[in-house]
Amino acid sequence: MLDPYLLSLLRQIATGIAGTFGNQCEVVVHDLTGKEIDKSIVLIEHGHVSNRETGDGPSHIVLETLKADPEKLQDKIAYLTKTHSGRILKSSTMYIRDTDGNVVAILAINFDITALLAIDSSIGNLIAVNEDEKTVEEPEDIPLNVNDLLDELIAQSIKLIGKPAALMNKEEKIRAIQFLNNSGAFLVTKSGDKVSQTFGISKYTLYSYLDAGKTGSL
Repeated sequence: MLDPYLLSLLRQIATGIAGTFGNQCEVVVHDLTGKEIDKSIVLIEHGHVSNRETGDGPSHIVLETLKADPEKLQDKIAYLTKTHSGRILKSSTMYIRDTDGNVVAILAINFDITALLAIDSSIGNLIAVNEDEKTVEEPEDIPLNVNDLLDELIAQSIKLIGKPAALMNKEEKIRAIQFLNNSGAFLVTKSGDKVSQTFGISKYTLYSYLDAGKTGSL
């Protein structure tokens, strides 16, 4: 459980940020110290932006943080994300550490820039000249709940291989399942059941594929 003093401090900061930038600015605090990672959100201001509330589960970056080396984690500032309803957000993620350097929480800011992008597009069309189109990185989805997050990670693993799970051979399934493991998918409660069903394997086979992926033996 997050230290009460630290949580109070983060609440003060979140309220100040949300109040400064208005109701299109969502501020979220994820507690990484609790055992129930499915309920990682302990504080949220203007949750209507992503349609989440206190007690909801983690985002992709939370699972990645739990799997990562804490010493290598660096704050991510001003990147694009996308809500379940398709709204585009300008997001920043700050890793909150305790006195020992352990990451105990995440403070995330998600500012809805959908309307601003529409204005920018209109202006851009007026002043555009003939140039090669620039490649724009696809915004990362913000899941509504932990089940949506697991579905998205499974879809990404299948996309990685490039064929339906039913057509994958053993080596391809190992690659897909190792991707899920590296993404933190198995931190989600009962994720093993869903992954096993998706790839048409038993729980025993799932564990053997995880071990094979770790050792590099296919």
